[in-house]
Amino acid sequence: MPAMEKIVLDIAEHAPNIHKSFRLYMSSMPSKNFPVSVLQNSVKVTNEPPKGLRANMKRAFAEMSHDFFEEHPLNQNWRFILFGVCMFHAVIQERKKFGPLGWNIVYEFNDSDREFAFNTIGMFCVNEPIPWDAMEYLTGEIIYGGRVTDYWDLRCLKTVLKIFFSPQILTKNYKYSLSGIYYCPELKKLREYKEFIDEFPIIEEPEIFGMHINANIAYQ
Repeated sequence: MPAMEKIVLDIAEHAPNIHKSFRLYMSSMPSKNFPVSVLQNSVKVTNEPPKGLRANMKRAFAEMSHDFFEEHPLNQNWRFILFGVCMFHAVIQERKKFGPLGWNIVYEFNDSDREFAFNTIGMFCVNEPIPWDAMEYLTGEIIYGGRVTDYWDLRCLKTVLKIFFSPQILTKNYKYSLSGIYYCPELKKLREYKEFIDEFPIIEEPEIFGMHINANIAYQ
């Protein structure tokens, strides 16, 4: 860090001598050791996951291609699976807002986890039958579980995964929660799913996260 700080300061102090086309791009996770002077001499760009279940789902489907979502041998089952993964990803990210009620330790799940899950599922879901045991293990224990260091958090994550990513999601009229607000509709076009997600509540109830309604008191 000190060496990098010196390089950036030299660039800032000798700006007239620097080539006009020169740019220095740096990426970093949040760090207490990151030099303040580097931040002061830089243009900052942050990329954070959207707040709220609906916003999270909208972002996931905005980044998805039509061919990947619509053209697959499993047809509607494939869309059920992808929708379930997106819901699971959004739920475990949003559980962080409940503090210790959500997770014992705060984990930085990000969009790359979801994309990696898509790629892995794509390799296994070529045709029927769907290898659920393998996919659940890879998704719960490795892709997402690889970030989890607390035993009870891992157990919780795998329990939540079962709601959104297991054979039961392919059954007719399956709902993710008792209220029936959240479910995967039987549609064909990516555009139709985006319109469906737009109808999600802006402020979600704790039940979709598997929590009692009093969890909102802790959050507030």
